[in-house]
Amino acid sequence: MAVLSVSDAVRRRKSVRAFLPVPVDNAVIADVLARATRAPSGGNLQPWRLFVLNGDSMARFAVLMAGRLAENPMGEPPQYQVYPQNLKEPYRTRRFEIGEAMYAHLGISRADKFARLQWLQNNDRFFGAPAAAFCFMDRIMGPPQWSDLGMMLQTAMLLFAEQGIDTCPQESWSRWPKTVADFVGAPPDLMLFCGLAIGHADPDAPVNKLAAARASAEEVITFI
Repeated sequence: MAVLSVSDAVRRRKSVRAFLPVPVDNAVIADVLARATRAPSGGNLQPWRLFVLNGDSMARFAVLMAGRLAENPMGEPPQYQVYPQNLKEPYRTRRFEIGEAMYAHLGISRADKFARLQWLQNNDRFFGAPAAAFCFMDRIMGPPQWSDLGMMLQTAMLLFAEQGIDTCPQESWSRWPKTVADFVGAPPDLMLFCGLAIGHADPDAPVNKLAAARASAEEVITFI
């Protein structure tokens, strides 16, 4: 396999929302995640803790989640707020437009609330990915360490892209903090940040044709 440049890995990486049932070897996942921990970390705190599901553990977790979803499809009380309340522009429009674009690829109208809810539950199935990682952080950490966490996860996703492996970072798992922590055995001083679906994209899935728009460089970069 040809080695991707960093620029190619950035272009290749996207949030995949439909995976093939093709296994990913634990050794590959371990290698990528170990290298990802070389990401910048203020004061070298390295605030991340990662728990990987694959094979039997993923199968057992899928059975558990099927039961949880049947009992309570809305999830558990989250321990942090994914989006700020009362989003102002341009953030509100950006969030609205990516959601509408995704449902357009899926052929689900805005009026079909039931179909939208059913689709959203695919988040709780890792979109069919064969492997995943849950990312936790010590509860004493603050905003700078959340930044460290993001840099580590982006590094991991680019390294997975280099290996020809697709991913989807999922803050939606913040809706299941107790279920996830209990399953992976995370101690109470750790807080769940997100999940990361790991696998190979289904090239025929319409949702994987979605390409998120980005603001222009002129809009977000100012040279002084």
